Amino acid sequence: MSNDIEHYSDPDNTAVALYLLENDSDELTDILVAALDEAFRILEDEIGSATVH
Repeated sequence: MSNDIEHYSDPDNTAVALYLLENDSDELTDILVAALDEAFRILEDEIGSATVH
């Protein structure tokens, strides 16, 4: 797994299909990790901006 998250920020369907055809699990893992990092960042932003009443 690489540390280059920006490289995998938004892969297109063709790229993902190519990784699947080539059985390139490292590239797919990098894409999934980047997507999870972004999802957690978004959730953290949402939770951080919520106000308590």
